[in-house]
Amino acid sequence: MTTRIGYFPSNNSLFVLRHRGIVEQRLPDVEWVDFRDLPQSRVGVREGLPTAHADHLFTDGGYDVIGTGFTPPITGLGQGHDLVYVGVSEPRIANGRLVARADSGIATVADLKGKRVGIGHGSWQTTLLLFALDQVGLGWADVEPVDTAGLDAGQALLDGELDAWTGSYPELTAVEAAAPLTTLVETDGLFSHPSLWFTRRDFATAHPDELRAIVESLQESDAWIAAHPREAAQYFVDDAARRGRRADLDEWTHALATRPFGIHPPSEEFLDEQQRAADLLHRNGLLPKPVTVRDAYLPELADVVTQTRQVA
Repeated sequence: MTTRIGYFPSNNSLFVLRHRGIVEQRLPDVEWVDFRDLPQSRVGVREGLPTAHADHLFTDGGYDVIGTGFTPPITGLGQGHDLVYVGVSEPRIANGRLVARADSGIATVADLKGKRVGIGHGSWQTTLLLFALDQVGLGWADVEPVDTAGLDAGQALLDGELDAWTGSYPELTAVEAAAPLTTLVETDGLFSHPSLWFTRRDFATAHPDELRAIVESLQESDAWIAAHPREAAQYFVDDAARRGRRADLDEWTHALATRPFGIHPPSEEFLDEQQRAADLLHRNGLLPKPVTVRDAYLPELADVVTQTRQVA
């Protein structure tokens, strides 16, 4: 059978694995599916969450396994998809934060009421903003969230088109160099912000050998990224150039060198955090129904991840 793996630069581990040829040594028939080339769901920031990551798990021409940030599996579960967690990274608390220009007059999260806040809607940034607002007694309806898809969000912040931005590296590096910023909330202490990987329940139960091969390959490739961040960064720079965009090798090297790599089984703390996010998303009208995230936890998958970590 052909095993289809979804990838895109935002999940650094899978993006590098796509270019390393490691998984092909373990699986005879692999097809890589670039998430960016598939139809994308566009949902207004007041209407819900984009569903494409999970939708393509259950669509012909999609993929069998995908890696994303914190929010997409919750979105998929809220849409009724029978997906299951494969594994998670360690916390990526240094990867980004909620910022405003220092001269904006915005000093705290509470000052965001009625303000334009840039987010990659449906990503970890949606969750970070909701967690931050909830801490000060605000909700989704109290701010004007702006989806930064297709927008140079850092420049929009500098130009005053956004009042605040959930920035991440490497994009945040250029903004830090261009103007003084006020950090409204750090990711550290707010939530763990890991990378994570998920699949369909039927794929996990019917194809355990293929799934193990992918996890083993990720462990091997992630160890290489941690040891060779500059070489890994070149893949991202080259990809940006092919798409007519600019990417800085030093900025990508710094971004990769300060992120954790390696796949871990979902912990109780992670599942509690996913549940809190799911409850907040539903309460703020962004999920169509309540979600019980532990329904998506399979102990046998956690065992596979633990075993591959021991080998790695």
